[in-house]
Amino acid sequence: MEKDLARCIDFHGHFCPGLAIGYRAAKIALARLNEVRAEDEELVAIVESDGCGIDAVQVVLSCTIGKGNLLYRDYGKQAYTVASRKTGQGIRLAMKGQCMPEGLDKEQAVAYILNTAPENIFKIETVKIDLPEEAKIFQSVTCEFCGEKVMEARARIRDGKIACLGCVEEYSRGW
Repeated sequence: MEKDLARCIDFHGHFCPGLAIGYRAAKIALARLNEVRAEDEELVAIVESDGCGIDAVQVVLSCTIGKGNLLYRDYGKQAYTVASRKTGQGIRLAMKGQCMPEGLDKEQAVAYILNTAPENIFKIETVKIDLPEEAKIFQSVTCEFCGEKVMEARARIRDGKIACLGCVEEYSRGW
């Protein structure tokens, strides 16, 4: 078994078709972009669901929410966009509907995902995306209601006092 794949399984906790999809998408993206695993923020990944495949994206590409180079869009799709800050090039891989033969068990599905031509599994397109700025470090302030630290950029003012988002009352028209 390839070292990257073993690391993905170890990180995720088990091997499943969803992990295989994310693994395959990440490896294809690296190859097509002529890139290697990011040491810092050289790559940016946008994922369109919160499924198992994201764990493979984090391991293979070294894109994480904490570093600011993994962006999550809740579209419910097994789709992955990867872009290089160095070249500005991007690629989007979206799993095709009905791309796997019916009746496969879990092990057969994983084998199919790992060994089938990329174009049979994914819709692959070159894309141009607006890359986010590299991660910034913000000052912390203390919420005057709960006493917890909050990133200054996320703090609000409530009744003239600093408030975290959890302590801010939502404005509603009573709908």
